Order: sequence, then structure tokens, then C-alpha cells
Amino acid sequence: MEILSSSTVPCRFGVSLRSILAENASSSCLLKLPASRERRMLVARTEHSSGSLRLSGFDKLFFKKLNLEESLRSADALGGLRNGDSKVFSGNYSTYAVGGEEVAGSITENGESLNKVLISELPDESNGEHSAPISSCFWEWKPKLHVHYEKAGCENVKSPSVLFLPGFGVGSFHYEKQLKDLGRDYRVWAIDFLGQGMSLPVENPTLLSREGVTPEGRKDSIWGFGDEIEPWANELVFSMDLWQDQVQYFVEEVIGEPVYVVGNSLGGFVALYFAASNPQLVKGVTLLNATPFWGFLPNPIRSPRLAKIFPWSGTFPLPANVRKLTEFFWQKISDPKSIAEILKQVYTDHSTNIDKVFSRIIEITQHPAAAASFASIMFAPQGQLSFRETLARCKMSNIPICLMYGKEDPWVKPVWGLQVKQQVPEAPYYEVSPAGHCPHDEVPEVVNYLLRGWIKNLESQGSVALPLIDDAEVVQNSIAWDLEFAREGSKKSVSVRFFGHKFSFWDIFSSYINSQFGKLNPNTVGP
Repeated sequence: MEILSSSTVPCRFGVSLRSILAENASSSCLLKLPASRERRMLVARTEHSSGSLRLSGFDKLFFKKLNLEESLRSADALGGLRNGDSKVFSGNYSTYAVGGEEVAGSITENGESLNKVLISELPDESNGEHSAPISSCFWEWKPKLHVHYEKAGCENVKSPSVLFLPGFGVGSFHYEKQLKDLGRDYRVWAIDFLGQGMSLPVENPTLLSREGVTPEGRKDSIWGFGDEIEPWANELVFSMDLWQDQVQYFVEEVIGEPVYVVGNSLGGFVALYFAASNPQLVKGVTLLNATPFWGFLPNPIRSPRLAKIFPWSGTFPLPANVRKLTEFFWQKISDPKSIAEILKQVYTDHSTNIDKVFSRIIEITQHPAAAASFASIMFAPQGQLSFRETLARCKMSNIPICLMYGKEDPWVKPVWGLQVKQQVPEAPYYEVSPAGHCPHDEVPEVVNYLLRGWIKNLESQGSVALPLIDDAEVVQNSIAWDLEFAREGSKKSVSVRFFGHKFSFWDIFSSYINSQFGKLNPNTVGP
């Protein structure tokens, strides 16, 4: 039941990340591309369905063979072919454009393949460009448990549905750039997991021993720190199994049709868990630096004897010793300086503006249920299925999987993503650099472009090629591109490497070595 619906609410907690961090890099991490051996004329043609601009090296003879003389004359009329030095035209790339080697990047020896692609930028509302409006809503799943979610593009009734699942400590707000952009083409949702974001309990799940006072003799302002459980919170624990159930019922009752599900970090694991348990509700899964494990305590169904060893597994109320431990750690974890340092770790490009993400995380920590919910998550048992088991089940159910991993992630290293690729070799794998743990927020232009292309490939049953893949032979091998897009009046360059079906342990090893030492050579385009 949807009990509240409103337009997008701007961030209400006015804390600037830049006021917390002592230093913040001001320049974008741009890769230096090797110059072409020969100066060549380039002609670019837009793929209007995906907003991409592909470049290939041609000469006039080749144009004539392809019956493109008219396009050639159009470009020549603009002066592009007379001097060989023209830049790519500005705008939406809706026609042909030409350029010299400064636009090309690198070209193969025969001049027929170029590893550089221009992709569209995010919609700029300040320039009057259209972006999908976002609605913020609540869904009452169970008594006192209201799930917050955001949606966009609901008017696209004949378009596929896409559901985004967030990582630990964040919420639906982390997918604002996807909702605004992809909501122009698809029906898009993003939810907050119970116990996180704005899906925290609406009431205190525990009662105090005396009115307003805890056994320690102080007023209790932290929900969940009482001694008696409220009936509605009996056996409540914020665990992997609860989130899987939450996603299942959300898709069934709110979305009402099978979805493409996309998950980052923790959300990636939940996405696979949901797909493995409900293959009939899933059209495909995209993993964005998915964490390959979650939970420290044994699952009581998988390991009942081992689970009995642990006296507490995330339920309410919190034991007295856990309360003290939680208070100690929560004070440090919720400190704005600590949050700023964590964000500085996971975002590779420190010029990325994450003030809104920072402020929303700070806002969540102020909720009276935040500390106890954090303890419940940390002490919750593991899910009934492991990460590898969810992958195996998805493969048995023929659920399409796509992998998009930030190469410079300090937590989920590239080797984890490539191990997923090894278990599901048919899954397309795109490794983005520079990008950290949250590529969808750090380089949303790239993630949105790849996601659009992957969905179109599946919806067309393969008649539309995978993003960046025009040649079927390429699907068997590994290849790298340089993707360029505009941002805030300048150009940003990101390297994307695709791993094909012929994937080996050497690919894992070489990718890991490059992630560790590649930055020592600034002229490196790809492994």
C-alpha cells in the first residue's frame, strides 16, 4: 500500500563535504592517449538510439565504396575535409563530424578500428534539457515497517522496468543520476533497504524498563536500546534474507511485473539473491562492484548447531553488552570526519561532487533508530545462499547477468569481479577506469550508456549488439576503449575494458597487476 507520495525533496541537512575534508583534488583523472602513428581523417556517425558516437578511420575511397559520398560532401561543405584539423562538432551529435588525431586517440594499423567512443552527457537541467522527474514514496509492507523508494518514468508504460538496489549505508538517493537519465526511457525504481536510508523503523521497537529511563539511570534517546520487545518487532533482524523478501514483495506488489535489477556493493549481492530465489520476476541482473559475501554469523537454517553457539543474532532488544559496544563504535562511525574519509576512499576521482551523498548519509545517522539498526545488520546471520550459490542458480535459470566494475575499487578489487566472470563466462564484463566502488555515481555517463545498451540487446533478443561490441569476434576476446563525454563544460575520459568469452586466469592476473601498477605509466590506455 502506497501511503505517501511527493515530488523529489532536496537535501535538508546542510553539511558540506568540502568543509570536512582537508583537501580535495580539483582536477579530473584523465588518461593520456598515445598519438596515432599517422595523421588520419576521421568521420563519426551517431547511433541515435543509444546516444553514442562511434569513430572509424576512413579515406575518401572507402566512403565511395559505402555509398556515403553525400555525407562526405556535407562534411566537406562545413570545411572539415579541407584542412584535416577540425574538431568534433558540439551539440547532441545528431549528424556527421570529422576530426584529426587529437580526437582519435589510438587507431589500429589498418585504420579500420578505433578504440574511442564519444557518449552523451547527463541531462543538464540548467540548460533546459529534459530529465525525468523523481517522486519520493513510502510503501507499507508490514506494520511499522515502511519502505521508502523513489521512482521515475512511470509514464513509459510500454518500456521495461528497472529496479536499483543500493549499497550499505546509503539509499535510493545514490541512484539520482540513473533515475533522472534512464527515467526518460524506462520505468525506474530505487529502494531503501529496511534498516537503512529512510526505511528505518517508524517507532521504537523496544520498551524501556521504567518510563523514559533505562536501567543505567539515563534517558534513552536511542531506539532499540530498551529491555522489552514490541510485538510488531518480534524476531525482526535486518538481514540478507529480510532484504530478499522485501525486494520480492516490492516487485510483486508495487512494480507488478518482472524487472531488470541493478545492484551496487551490498545491493549487488541482494540482487543476485533475489534473482536466484525468484527467477520468474527477473529479466536480467547487473552487478556494480557487488560484494561477494555478507554477514559474519552462521545461518540458523544452513548451520543450526553452529548458530546455537552465538547467543545473539541481530534481533531486538540489543543485549546490554552489545548496547555499550554499539554506542562506542557508532560514535566513531557516524562522525562526519569518518564518513568523509570513507567517501574519499571509495571515490577514485576526488573532483566528483558528492556533497549531496555526504549530507544524506549524515542525515540518516541522526535518526533515533540508526544505531540499533546498524548493530542488527552487523550481527545478522548470513543468508541461506552464498554468493557463489546465487550465481549458480541464476546460471541454471538462464538469467542474463552483466558485470560493470570500477577498477580502482579499494574494497571489491577487480579480482572479485573477474571471479564472477569466470563462473559465468557468458556474462559481458566491463571494467571501468578510473572508477572506484560506486561507478554509477562516479561515472554515471558510462554506466547509464552501458546499461541502456545491455537492456536493448536483451529486449531485441540479440538483434541489437552489446554496447561497444559491433563485431561478434570481439565477444570472444578482450578489448579496451576510451570513452569520452562532456561534464561541466569540459571533457572527461574513461577507459573501459571488455572481457569476452575466451577468458582465462591470465586475464585475472594481468588485470590485477594493471590495477596496482598501471598508474605508474600515465600513457597506458588499457591492459
